[in-house]
Amino acid sequence: MNLHLQNVLSIIQQDENLPAEQKAAIIKSIKDADKELEITTFKLDRTEKVKRTTAILLEETIQELELKRKAVEESNDALQKSLEELKAAQAQLIQSEKMASLGELTAGIAHEIQNPLNFVNNFSEVSKELLDEMKTELDNGNLNDAKDIAGDVIQNLEKILHHGKRADGIVKGMLQHSRSSTGQKELTDINALADEYLRLAYHGLRARDKSFNAAMKTDFDDSIGLVKVMPQDIGRVILNLITNAFYAVTEKKKLHPEGYEPVVTVDTKKTSTGIKILVKDNGAGIPQKVLDKIFQPFFTTKPTGQGTGLGLSLSYDIIKTHSGEVKVETKEGEGTTFIIELPVNS
Repeated sequence: MNLHLQNVLSIIQQDENLPAEQKAAIIKSIKDADKELEITTFKLDRTEKVKRTTAILLEETIQELELKRKAVEESNDALQKSLEELKAAQAQLIQSEKMASLGELTAGIAHEIQNPLNFVNNFSEVSKELLDEMKTELDNGNLNDAKDIAGDVIQNLEKILHHGKRADGIVKGMLQHSRSSTGQKELTDINALADEYLRLAYHGLRARDKSFNAAMKTDFDDSIGLVKVMPQDIGRVILNLITNAFYAVTEKKKLHPEGYEPVVTVDTKKTSTGIKILVKDNGAGIPQKVLDKIFQPFFTTKPTGQGTGLGLSLSYDIIKTHSGEVKVETKEGEGTTFIIELPVNS
């Protein structure tokens, strides 16, 4: 019993003036109070133990959390470094794909430049001969004949200028394709862009493989006009799809050397919401089992060394950047059509 309560109990018990009944009630109350005090003391002791245990656990938890925080910081640093390395690798892969597509164009560009240069050389030579004749006529006083010859020279010079600008345009197109995209949209003649890349891709493949041949068809919608796009990027998409189409018809030709005419068609159409660019081939089509994978990075059905597996993946990303869609329609044994849908001036 509590010492103070024990003293009180002793005093009560020694007091002879208290009636027995009252004394018994007081003693009972003191004993009850002692029990309550014992219970309270026990609870306080237990609470103190719990508090000490909680403090220890809390300190351990804080230390553990600190260790985890440091681990998370280290993981974040490692992830950030990995992300930077991945971005650098992605940029390098994009550059590799771009240079690969530029390689596809090189021979075609050389062929396309050679044509206007031949015109320039031929008309320059003819014009020199005409000027010699004009000089002779002037010396002889034949002014009318000299004027006629001057008219022919002027026409030749106009043709030289036209074909010189054509060569200049081809070179600028090549430089535009090779440089990084500015990220700025420009008003672009989609029909001219598609037509130029179709011919460049064809002549590039012809230069690498003299046995390559395919019919080219176009159906351009003249009502499209100029469309605001990033021309370097859209040009790369068109080139990639056309190159893939030529590859598809070439592979089918190897399997069916007789009775099969490879055809690649490029069409443009104006729609109520924008434009469509369609690249169609009559190749072997895309098997259904791989159709869902064709836009995945590094997926390719071409033999090792003939494809990076990035062309369609990058094309998909470029079109998405333009708020557009890339769709594919294919039938095994009959061919494939890739459809680019672009909103107008978005």
